[in-house]
Amino acid sequence: TFWWLLKWGKSAFSSPLLFYHVSVFIPGLLRPLYRFVGTSSPQIRQLSGFIRAQPLFGTATAAVCAPVRATVALTPRYPLLQRVSALVPSLTWQPCRNLTYFSLKKGKRKSVSAVTDRFMRLHCGLWIRRKAGYKKKLWKKLPARRKRLREIVFCNKTQCKLLDKMTSSYWKRRNWFLNDPYQKYHDRVNL
Repeated sequence: TFWWLLKWGKSAFSSPLLFYHVSVFIPGLLRPLYRFVGTSSPQIRQLSGFIRAQPLFGTATAAVCAPVRATVALTPRYPLLQRVSALVPSLTWQPCRNLTYFSLKKGKRKSVSAVTDRFMRLHCGLWIRRKAGYKKKLWKKLPARRKRLREIVFCNKTQCKLLDKMTSSYWKRRNWFLNDPYQKYHDRVNL
């Protein structure tokens, strides 16, 4: 068929005889594979990744280059992100905050000021915080909602561990303040 394509060129594709041969012989070639369609073995799944529709050749040079393209098509195809992630590992990393800042002079760990401004650490290791939006647009919030926003809530275990990593030992020591409103919460007793 290759010499026939070279001889007739583009006019071969306009003939209905070619489409008749394609429609008759291609299903006959694929008929032995029909019994494997229902199964889900790994070999068939790998085989299905290699099957690709063959394009019709417009020129003789395209027909010559077709076997080279066919061998390239047999390589397994992966999604673009999976191919690029090996080159750029930061694409698949989940964001996490597992280190604090370091000082340039001595290399000691520094606290993150956003943590010390927004959270308070109790001596038992728990962290407390204010609710989000407790001082924003209070004029349009109902009194019950304003009361709920004034409440102070505890952070969960994962958040407490993260906040401990982001602060230095200075914020973990025990402080004795005069008339401390959180005095009874520093020690976890009578739970």
